Amino acid sequence: MSVIKGRSWRASELRAVSAKAAECTRCDLYRNATQTVFGEGPAPAPVMLVGEQPGDREDQEGEPFVGPAGRVLDQALASVGIDRDRLYITNAVKHFKWEPRGKRRIHQRPSASEVTACHGWLDEELKRVDPEVVVALGAVAVRALFGKPSAVGELRGQVHEWDGRLLVVTVHPASIVRLRDAEDRGRALEEFAADLSLAFEAARSR
Repeated sequence: MSVIKGRSWRASELRAVSAKAAECTRCDLYRNATQTVFGEGPAPAPVMLVGEQPGDREDQEGEPFVGPAGRVLDQALASVGIDRDRLYITNAVKHFKWEPRGKRRIHQRPSASEVTACHGWLDEELKRVDPEVVVALGAVAVRALFGKPSAVGELRGQVHEWDGRLLVVTVHPASIVRLRDAEDRGRALEEFAADLSLAFEAARSR
């Protein structure tokens, strides 16, 4: 289980919520997952990133964004001078959904019911982290936050008013990992980094 960084009462409450989430059986995903992967970062935090779900590496280590997508995220943050330790990073779904393929565990997209079942934990995080800006990483995160499917491309590149906060929508970094062409990957990384920079600028302006 992730260690929640910070010394405020909010961080203390997050640790308590994280402990409860470790025992979560609200959907069937816990049956095949190694562990719950809760969020990580300071509380309060100016910016909160919400991804989809933990991957294979995150499921094993119990921390969010430590696999290939996490490396892309770190690269994008570094390129625009953002310290990851200033962010709270979590996922809409806290257990790894997968299917076996040979010796590998292949990621499966969480269903709407699984996203809904996990939404209470995300709400608890939002209350304690109290971010100025929330960044939705990909379509599953957008659905979790908006409560309905919405096109990432139509929402991207803007700062939206959402639930008393600001919201920035961007791609999930795993989509960049999957790009085979180096030029396409480099362009996508630059655009992703620009979205993260937009979120931090919005937080500073609040």
